[in-house]
Order: sequence, then C-alpha cells, then structure tokens
Amino acid sequence: MSLEKHYTMKEASRILGVSVRRLQIWNKEGKIKCIRTVGGRRRIPESELKRILGIKDADVSRKTAIYVRVSSHDQKQRGDLDRQKQGLLEYAKSKGYEVVAVLEDVASGLNENRKSLNKLFEMVEKREVGTIIIGFKDRLTRFGFEYLERYFASHGVRIEVVDGEEPKDAYQELLEDLLALVSSFAGKLYGLGSHKYEKVVESVKQLFAEWDL
Repeated sequence: MSLEKHYTMKEASRILGVSVRRLQIWNKEGKIKCIRTVGGRRRIPESELKRILGIKDADVSRKTAIYVRVSSHDQKQRGDLDRQKQGLLEYAKSKGYEVVAVLEDVASGLNENRKSLNKLFEMVEKREVGTIIIGFKDRLTRFGFEYLERYFASHGVRIEVVDGEEPKDAYQELLEDLLALVSSFAGKLYGLGSHKYEKVVESVKQLFAEWDL
C-alpha cells in the first residue's frame, strides 16, 4: 500500500487559496477531513485537496512498462532482444494494457546499475505505472526477485511474469553471470591478472565446459 502525502494547514491554505482559519472551520463543519499527528497537529491528506480542487487521479492500474534484457551484444544482434519486445507487446495488447514504456538493457543480470532498470525504479517510485511485464524473472534480477517484487508492490506496482520456462540460451547466460561473479571475487582476493586469479577463472571455465550446458 502506498503512503499518501499529507500537508500542513499552512501549506493547504496556499494550495486552496483560503485562510488557515477557513480550513479549520471547514474541518469542524465536516467539509474537509483532517488527521492528527502524534503531537495533535492537523494534517490534510492530498486526496482531500484533490477532491476540493476537482482533480481526479489518472488510473495507472492499466499503465504498463515492458522490461527486456539480454546479457551480450551478440544476443542483441541475433534478434533476441527484439523477439522479447515483440512477444511482450503482443501479450500486453491481448490483456488490454496501455504500454507507456519499453525499457531494454544489454547487461548481466548481476549488474545492479543498469540504465533502463534505474529508469524502471524511477517510474515505480513516481507511480507512473501499475504493472511491469517481463518474460522471465531473471530479466529483472538474477537473484532476489522476491525482494524486488515486494518493493514494487509497496508502491502499488505488480510484476507480471509472462513465460514460465526459460529458453535454452538462458542457461548460457547464467554460466556467464556465474563466471563474472567468480572473476569479481577472485580479482578482489588475488588481484586482477595475478597467477592465482587466472588459475581460478580458468578452472571455473573448464568446469563449465565439462558440464556441457
């Protein structure tokens, strides 16, 4: 549930163009609702100001953002990104959603500083969308999807995962992400380019090759 903004009597008086005394009278007469702070101060909910001003909130429940991601530029050149977008656009149309943004990243699912992902967070926090459509959970994040889902829900935004089974090349992406993770830790432990670093990374590559995924 999202938290509604509340205004002081002075702030509300400026917005409505009436005196604080007039607001106090309206509150006493039941014409405007106020809440009380712990200290007993009056605060006016934003919804009350909009009601008096005749402003109606736009329904954002059908406003939808599509988010797609691939790990490499090779995947993008193969058309994987475009296929994701086309499939999700068709899905949104079939559901009657209003697509207001199509956001795409070419980056690892372990990368938390993706440009379009940051834009998605911004839209969620500004309550510009009510639904986010993704193909698979790992398009948003490789780990911790439930935490992200809970955070978006706290802003009134629902994540809709369209496909249940990941494509075969998703396993290759996972291996690449795991290798990047191992490389990062090995670099911090032994130093990038060191003999131990090279040995650890090469051992992991050989292990992946033996798995033949």
